[in-house]
Amino acid sequence: MTQIAGLGALSVLVILSEVGLDASQFPTVKHFVSWLGLCPGSRITGGKVKSSKTRRVVNRAANAFRMAAQTLSRSQSALGAFYRRMKARLGGPKAITATAHKIARIFYHIWSKGDAYVDPGVDAYEQKYRERTFIQLQRKAQSLGFDLVPKPDIAECVSQ
Repeated sequence: MTQIAGLGALSVLVILSEVGLDASQFPTVKHFVSWLGLCPGSRITGGKVKSSKTRRVVNRAANAFRMAAQTLSRSQSALGAFYRRMKARLGGPKAITATAHKIARIFYHIWSKGDAYVDPGVDAYEQKYRERTFIQLQRKAQSLGFDLVPKPDIAECVSQ
C-alpha cells in the first residue's frame, strides 16, 4: 500500500487502524469513500441542486488521505500530475479532496482485492489526458459540423 504515491508507512497504519483489516464491511468502493466523506454530496430538493459539497466528517483515515494528497504537489507520478491539473482548475482545497478521493479508491482496490499498484508515471498520464481531450474536441467539432484535422508534427515537415 505504500507503493501509492503520497502514502507512507505511518499513513497506511493510521488508515488501517481506522478501517481495520476486513474490507467486507464496505460492499463497494463508493460506500468506502462515502464513509470517509471524500465523495461529492447530493443535496437535491425539488429537482434543484442545493449543494454538492462534501460532508463534514471527523475521520482520521480521511485526514490521512487528505495529507497524502497534499504531499503530491511536486511528485513526479500520475497522481501528482492529477493533483496539479485539479489545482489549476478547481483551486487548492477542492484539488486536495479530489486527489484524496482518487487515492482512497486506489487504496480500497488494493485493500479488498490484494492487487499490486503500479504507478504509470507523469508521461503516461499526460499522454492519456491529451488523447481524451482530442477525442472530446473531435466529438464537439463533429456535432457542430466541422472536421478536426491534427496539425502535422514539425519534425515531419523538416525531414521532408
